[in-house]
Amino acid sequence: MNTTDASEESTTKKGYWVVAYRSISDESALKAYRPLAVAAVQSFGGRFLTSSTSQIQVHEAGLAMRTTLVEFDSYTIAVAAHESEAYQKALQVLGSGAERDYRIVEGGPSISSRATN
Repeated sequence: MNTTDASEESTTKKGYWVVAYRSISDESALKAYRPLAVAAVQSFGGRFLTSSTSQIQVHEAGLAMRTTLVEFDSYTIAVAAHESEAYQKALQVLGSGAERDYRIVEGGPSISSRATN
């Protein structure tokens, strides 16, 4: 790897799935979806930073909803994981078992790194 590759790699922004469960109408579908989704995420190097049962403290107009946060090495990988055949199969199993607010977001430089530049 040359120095250009190393500097590009160090500036690659992470990608995140942010999934808030507005409602769950079929717990059995969610239970069947989970292992398929976990396997799909892990096959793309995704790391679960929270789970749907993590504690939540809401502020302002926030709602206490099950929330899952998954980190990927890049935004591109996060999108590819969502579009993958394995994850699409997991979504088919979930079907209409849950209404979710699902976002894929690109991370940015941390506040501390911006403060030192």
